[in-house]
Amino acid sequence: MAQSRTFTGPVDALASPVQKSARAGTRHIRIVVIISLLLIAGSFASAGAIQMRLDRMHAMTQAAAFDDRRAQEIATDLSSILDRYEALGTAFANAAPSAETSAALSEAGGRGLRNIAVLDDTGQLQFEMTGSPEGLLPLPPDTLASNARAVIPSATTHTMALVFRAGAHIVAMQIDPAALLPPASMEDSLVATPNGKVVALGADWNDVPAMAPLALDGAPSAARIVDVAGGARLISLRPVPGWPLSVGSSVAVGDALGAWYGALPLYLFFIFGPALAGAGLAVVFVREFERRARTAEAIRTLRATAPEDARLLVRLADAERRAIEAERSKTEFIAHMSHELRTPLNAIIGFSEVIEQGFFGRPGHPKYVEYAHDIAQAGRQLHDKIGDILEFADLEARRHLLAPAMIDAAGVLRMVIDENAVKARAAKIKLTVSIPGEAVAFADGAAVKRILGNLVANAIQYTPPNGSVRIQLRSEQRSVVIGVRDSGLGFSLDESAKAGEAFTRFDRPGATTGTGLGLATAMMLARRMGGVVRISGAPGEGALAELHLPKEKTS
Repeated sequence: MAQSRTFTGPVDALASPVQKSARAGTRHIRIVVIISLLLIAGSFASAGAIQMRLDRMHAMTQAAAFDDRRAQEIATDLSSILDRYEALGTAFANAAPSAETSAALSEAGGRGLRNIAVLDDTGQLQFEMTGSPEGLLPLPPDTLASNARAVIPSATTHTMALVFRAGAHIVAMQIDPAALLPPASMEDSLVATPNGKVVALGADWNDVPAMAPLALDGAPSAARIVDVAGGARLISLRPVPGWPLSVGSSVAVGDALGAWYGALPLYLFFIFGPALAGAGLAVVFVREFERRARTAEAIRTLRATAPEDARLLVRLADAERRAIEAERSKTEFIAHMSHELRTPLNAIIGFSEVIEQGFFGRPGHPKYVEYAHDIAQAGRQLHDKIGDILEFADLEARRHLLAPAMIDAAGVLRMVIDENAVKARAAKIKLTVSIPGEAVAFADGAAVKRILGNLVANAIQYTPPNGSVRIQLRSEQRSVVIGVRDSGLGFSLDESAKAGEAFTRFDRPGATTGTGLGLATAMMLARRMGGVVRISGAPGEGALAELHLPKEKTS
């Protein structure tokens, strides 16, 4: 029985490099995507540029074809007009000179015919139609010797001479070339000699073009772009049949490309639209790919890990999830319970004030008034502590939104000092203040006031009677610094390390401590604004709290 064998050596040899390249590509997915986007954008840009160029050439070709037809029509009409002038000149040369003949031929020639001169073979004037021709004679010797028609522009007047033979005579007709281009139909046309010298221009021409682009050089037609003062013009040239002249019909290049210019936004959309859409999709796909790649890598790592290590990793991940959930639950619980507790507290404080002040009559015993006062005072203290807890919970949960702007930190500090001045006098504490006229900082005004209120209140609270609190504002290169120094007991090294931690309190003789959230709230607010609160002080030498605020917006 025959045995079959499968030969896979070359296939495996080819597959291995391909697989390696694929794996390398997946490891550098961002580079691959960027290169792909560049290639896609380059392809669309190239296609758009080619199409723009083709459409521009098509627009110019259409304009040139239209002008060529017009030039052909004008050349044919002009040939007929010049032939008619030649017939008039021949009739004048063969007729007997008389005033009646001159008047009749002048009327038949219209406003374009200025004069007719009849010469002999030597160029001597024999007779003329209206008088001695100006700027017409003498004729060039080669013109006298030739039997062909000739056109000679005048050097002294805006006319030209049609020279031809009529039997034994040479006739030179002085023509006004402007009459050959009526304004109503040929404003953008011109008439030139074969070497490109212009003899007549339409009304749309602001400047006389150069001779070189207008020279036909024996060609049956030509289309060229001519630069003149009014802008580039596309001109189509045609020879006048039977006469050594050429006619040009022109159009401004901008007018010829008007439709093409109108389509430019579509070209730009064609080029950039797919590229931008591809970039957006690439960002989405790359993020999804990387997310899945990270998940797959984690799964592979987990599968490659020993069972004990895998179980440990799972427990760590579960512990992390539980910790995050517990932190979120704690924050929500604090916020919820703070609201629940403040509502009955407001009622307790209100009713105790009603009893204390005897709104509905005096109580039966004086102790009731004293107890009502104690209840109201305790309720207010508890209400303030719950407020501190609620504010700190909002800050931790990012529900307390800040709106930093350019503020006058000196003005905010003055308000805080005014609010705490009475409390300082009641505690027999001297306030020393050093504040400049203005200090601009980039911060939230309400948050700065809250921070400074905490710092000043702490300084007054922890300073013994007859002590002092110094408040100073100074401006540094990049920040505004507000320092509050007291003459209290200061901080030990242990206390300095814990300063700013939530619910951390420092008991001092004769001082009533709060919830331990004042410094924590101040530091958190400062960080949210790009600033910082620093606490320092040695035991027995008082404490220094400094608030640093940025002078401008930080990235």
